[in-house]
Amino acid sequence: MSQKTNYPGLNEEDVLRRVALGEVNQAIPTTTRKLSQIILDNSVTLFNLINLIIASFIIYTGSYKNLLFLGVIITNTGIGIYQELKAKKNIDSLTLLHQPKVDVIRNYHVETIFQDEVVKDDLIVIRRGQQIIVDGVIIDTEGLECDESQITGESLPIPKKVGDTMYSGSFVISGHGIMQAVHVGQESYSYKLTVEAKQDTGIYSELIQMMKKLIRLLSFVIIPVGAILMISSILNGTHLDEAILGSTAAIIGMIPEGLVLLTSVALAVGVIKLSQQNVLVQTMGSIETLARVDILCLDKTGTLTSGKLQVTEYEVIQSVTADLSFETLVGTIIYRLNEDNATGQALMSYFSEYSSDLVTTKQVPFSSARKWSAVSFANLGNFYMGAPEYLFSTFTEKQQAKMSEAMSQGLRIIAVAHNQSTELSNDLPEDLTLVGFIFLEDEVRPEAPQTLAYFRQQAVEVCIISGDHPETVSQIAARVGVSEADKKVDMTQVTDDEIPELVKHYRVFGRVSPEQKRLLVQALQDEGHVVGMTGDGVNDILALKKADCSIVMANGSDAAKGIADFVLLDSNFDSMVNVVLEGRKVINNIQRVASLYLTKTIYSMVLAAVFIFLSTSYPFQPIQLSPINALTVGIPSFFLALRPNTAPIKGKFLKNVFEPALASGFSVVIMTLITEVFGRLNQWSYAEKSTVTVWLTGIVCFVALSYIARPLSRKIQLMIGSLFAVFLIVFVYGQQIFSLVSLVNIRLMVLYLPLTLVAYPLFYSLKSIFHKLLGKLK
Repeated sequence: MSQKTNYPGLNEEDVLRRVALGEVNQAIPTTTRKLSQIILDNSVTLFNLINLIIASFIIYTGSYKNLLFLGVIITNTGIGIYQELKAKKNIDSLTLLHQPKVDVIRNYHVETIFQDEVVKDDLIVIRRGQQIIVDGVIIDTEGLECDESQITGESLPIPKKVGDTMYSGSFVISGHGIMQAVHVGQESYSYKLTVEAKQDTGIYSELIQMMKKLIRLLSFVIIPVGAILMISSILNGTHLDEAILGSTAAIIGMIPEGLVLLTSVALAVGVIKLSQQNVLVQTMGSIETLARVDILCLDKTGTLTSGKLQVTEYEVIQSVTADLSFETLVGTIIYRLNEDNATGQALMSYFSEYSSDLVTTKQVPFSSARKWSAVSFANLGNFYMGAPEYLFSTFTEKQQAKMSEAMSQGLRIIAVAHNQSTELSNDLPEDLTLVGFIFLEDEVRPEAPQTLAYFRQQAVEVCIISGDHPETVSQIAARVGVSEADKKVDMTQVTDDEIPELVKHYRVFGRVSPEQKRLLVQALQDEGHVVGMTGDGVNDILALKKADCSIVMANGSDAAKGIADFVLLDSNFDSMVNVVLEGRKVINNIQRVASLYLTKTIYSMVLAAVFIFLSTSYPFQPIQLSPINALTVGIPSFFLALRPNTAPIKGKFLKNVFEPALASGFSVVIMTLITEVFGRLNQWSYAEKSTVTVWLTGIVCFVALSYIARPLSRKIQLMIGSLFAVFLIVFVYGQQIFSLVSLVNIRLMVLYLPLTLVAYPLFYSLKSIFHKLLGKLK
């Protein structure tokens, strides 16, 4: 049901005319990439270009079967595009379902519509906590203050008066008003700024960035080494076609073509799974970031508690006038302030009676910085409501005892004060008289204690940062199981310079201003922590933006949700556990996958460098690498990348990745060089040497796979066993296709059987050596 107003607004004909002219708003583009970008970014890559160049050289030789590797490239690209499109669909559909709504005035009535239904010249009702979605001009205001930090970088509140410009992207931190839309859709300020920022950044992920750096490094090595190897082979008398096949095989082996792809796929699948659990992931890489979080900063209200406040009792200290009861006075103050926050709603519900005889002359809406609001009534003076310690510096013993008792129960306290002045401003007067106390209760979320217990088990510290009184915050923290909840800090009593030292010893902070929340997060980051921040209001935005990872409940303000990495759509704090688990799966599984891909990169690079100086052909042809790459890397990597591995992340990522990769890579190098020397001494043909090399390389890679895939569940054992069976079939039935000779040959068995038995202890011996070497690196 719409609410009637004195403003006419647009009529239906006006709206239809503007829609026809294209003067209608457009929602800010989602964080996902366009279809064309997804296809281009997965298809047009440096390694795909290198692979096409390799393919052209192979076509020149006429050995078309060696083009089999292109099938793997095309399949990988297709899978990457499909998974990211699927993730995009999930994110976009959830974003559409939960897009912000706004109140507009049309035909003298307030109507609630979606933000992409706003048209030029619409009158938009704006309130505290709301993000401005179009550019406009203020035509009515009551204590309106805005934060334009996302536009100007300045976080100080900016008062707005009639005629002032409002820019999209800013948000209201105090008061309310009416704005006339001037620039909508692509003409708005924030749309122009965010289109490029949101659409062109792609998936930010520390894993992906690390992989890309590694790949850029490899790019400077692959082509020169391949070219030198081919020239060296030709100079040593190797036939041109054979030299081309050998050098292209080396280059193919050096390319970890599926590594970035599978990292993206793992993140995309994580997004899909979380969306099915009512978690909107607004930045895909944030799944990985939250898994690395080692300290979680929580705003009490709306996170640990439901945010659904209710009045438990009130106490009248003194009457202002005999004709006006405390209940009616508070009801009138609340009605005139019309605060749309949880406290205002609770007070309005409890104190429902108000006086229409009292005439409001001015008001100061609530702000998180002031911690109070005020109304001036004609012939009655000014009335203030807010945190007691912000309105008064001292209390009587009886009053202090009552407040202490309430805070020990975790109650929130609001003081009502009065003075006779006819002037009302944003500055607090000194001659206030206490009228009464109101006590409110905020229920603890049922899932909060078990969720915090889980984080404690996972070595994730919890830090409570709240604007409430420290004693109230401490009691709530104790009820939900925060360790050392009794050690608390009143942030009104400290300077900004003390914050870096405080975060070393305390984890419960009360009476925190929005700017102090940001400074606390920054101080924790300076201590080396990866900080996650949860919140729901405009007072949390500075801290949410500063944190490494930000989480907001669905019932939070539009401004907070707009900048969050995660939005918990069912406002269920317990959902954070699922997000952490998905992030751990991504990191743990990508470590496994990276080790598999880097195994072939390492042995290919080392062998290419070695064979430059040997007067013989490179021991592989491209076609011979296909079964090794597919059966020990490509196929198992897709299973391992999506494995439900939620163990805590241990050790450094690069060390975890390179330790098995170096062990298996150098095992292959040793086996290959032994085969080359033994083959030369016994006058083996190139086909015989390459066959034994392919066999031993496969054996080493399967040994490495069995280590990397641990713990070996029945499904994993079945997978490895099936892949090894296919590997055997290749040597029995695929000799002609893969340029192999029969292994049922006593001349070959003399070497490959003993080396097959040695593969397992060799891998683990080298792994032990590299473990010690990498352990010395910082």
